[in-house]
Amino acid sequence: MILAAGMKGIEEGYELPAEAEDTVWALSELERKSLGIGALPTSLKSAVAAMAESDLVADTLGEDAFEFFRRNKRREYLAYDAQVTDFELSQFFPKL
Repeated sequence: MILAAGMKGIEEGYELPAEAEDTVWALSELERKSLGIGALPTSLKSAVAAMAESDLVADTLGEDAFEFFRRNKRREYLAYDAQVTDFELSQFFPKL
């Protein structure tokens, strides 16, 4: 994917953004936003949703592999979301 993204950028003449001079994660969300620095997905669920919108990923993997990967990762995050964690048990169970 990284090579495909790099090649597409070269072939289509994408301009690189300016180099970040600060420690990006030390900046506030508002500071990052004002510098045009977007956030990466913070969960498998949001990453799969972003990937599902990507023509680059679909073109690179091919439609069958893309759908297989997307379907399996969706199944994975649904199974993860169905788990009750120790934190949830200790935080919420005593209140029931």
